[in-house]
Amino acid sequence: MAGKKANELNGVQKAAILLITLGPEKSSKVFKHLKEEEIEQLTLEIANTRTVSQSLKEEVLDEFYEVCLAQQYIAEGGINYAKDLLEKALGNDKAIEVIGKLTASLQVRPFEFIRKTDASQLLNFIQDEHPQTIALILSYLSTQQAAAIISSLSPDKQADVAKRIAQMDRTSPDIIKEVERILERKLASLVNQDYTIAGGVDAIVDIMNTLDRGTEKHIMETLEIDEPELADEIRRKMFVFEDILTLDDKSIQRVLREVDNNELAMALKSANEEVQNAIFNNLSKRLASMIREDMDYMGPVRMKDVEEAQQKIVNIIRKLEDSAEIVIARGGGDEIIV
Repeated sequence: MAGKKANELNGVQKAAILLITLGPEKSSKVFKHLKEEEIEQLTLEIANTRTVSQSLKEEVLDEFYEVCLAQQYIAEGGINYAKDLLEKALGNDKAIEVIGKLTASLQVRPFEFIRKTDASQLLNFIQDEHPQTIALILSYLSTQQAAAIISSLSPDKQADVAKRIAQMDRTSPDIIKEVERILERKLASLVNQDYTIAGGVDAIVDIMNTLDRGTEKHIMETLEIDEPELADEIRRKMFVFEDILTLDDKSIQRVLREVDNNELAMALKSANEEVQNAIFNNLSKRLASMIREDMDYMGPVRMKDVEEAQQKIVNIIRKLEDSAEIVIARGGGDEIIV
């Protein structure tokens, strides 16, 4: 890259130079926050980068600093606020250039200003809004914030809001802006003009997994009456087979007493080593050996059959929790005291 300027490089090349400049210790911390394909791209680019001039390193570092500065200003007070501060710091032309880069590549989440608000204060702010408005806002919050708010809503509103979050798919930027206008607040970020994905079953599952058991049970019982298929889909995703690792040994042993050995062998065929060990450690040595032999003997199996066996065990776990025979650790004050 000898002789090149920063504006002649693409994003991956700049990122590679930045990581090279930061050094291995700091770069390794950055890698922990990247996706696998991003790590592969950067590793390849770093490997192919032979020499980088000191001036190019400084250019890339300066650009990185300016973008970070702009992102911070946007989060604090929006695009116009960021532009005013950047103009004072960098000059008008440079400020426009930096903001332009961000608007092309950075999407700051809608309702960012609300994400900084205490849940109890936010509840007072939105509890009288229409359930659809509340659902839209909660879809953009952290699961902890959303769970705290939904727990504090009136019982008749809890299930309604949960249903609307689960059924939400794509929301137009115009609707988001209208909600913000109704709430008499300005959005402190750039709203991408593409449709914004929010909500959905996965979103409400994350929230429900953080709720206290009483609120979760009320919502599920209401959904079972109003939306039985949706309730079933949510229930299937709320506790997956691998979550057995969250149970204590006594609970695992209680669950295993209800499980057919053939079903257990089938369920463990695709389980990772950690899950298998958690199960085998709570069986007698003789029975664990028999299950292992059954797994080897059955040979290749269909993934569908494995998933069905795992789901049967999950259903047993949920049934035992409902009857208070075991306890699943969850948020909302359900910490386990031994």
